[in-house]
Amino acid sequence: MPRIFFAVWPDAAAAGVLHGLAANARESCGGRLMRRETLHLTLAFLGAVSRERLAEVKRVADGIRVDAFELNLDRLGYWKHNRILWAGGVSPRLTLLADALAGGLCAADFRLEARPFVAHLTLLREARCAETPSLNEPVVWPVREFVLAQSRDGRYDIIGRWPLATSGSHRPVSRE
Repeated sequence: MPRIFFAVWPDAAAAGVLHGLAANARESCGGRLMRRETLHLTLAFLGAVSRERLAEVKRVADGIRVDAFELNLDRLGYWKHNRILWAGGVSPRLTLLADALAGGLCAADFRLEARPFVAHLTLLREARCAETPSLNEPVVWPVREFVLAQSRDGRYDIIGRWPLATSGSHRPVSRE
């Protein structure tokens, strides 16, 4: 059964910059470079969800009302315990979006990880950084939608899209 999660995906320009950062960092940290098209920031991870419950997951997303925003990834971090190099930043609207999804999913009796949301985008796996590389300037991208994706055999497929509101607009729901 595929594993599913909500996420935001960087636009092409930001994905290119992030992929370049990861390639440069790999020179000193080693590790496995994430493919450009798979770079994403997870908002809520659900794991395996039956087909019967997938409609409930999408209904939760239908109820999310958050304005579009700019995401500013302004630091790199390294988790030594699981050897991951990541890019992250603090964004109140991103946290609001993640919290709204978590609240709706928990209210619908889905189990999520108990740990708090930490905005991060994985750049390298299996890295061994003696010190965390620095980020010379922030990577910024416009977040205009969030998606529901499934992970299967190392691939990510988007199975639903929800645009974020733009200055007072009512957002239509789009599903794939």
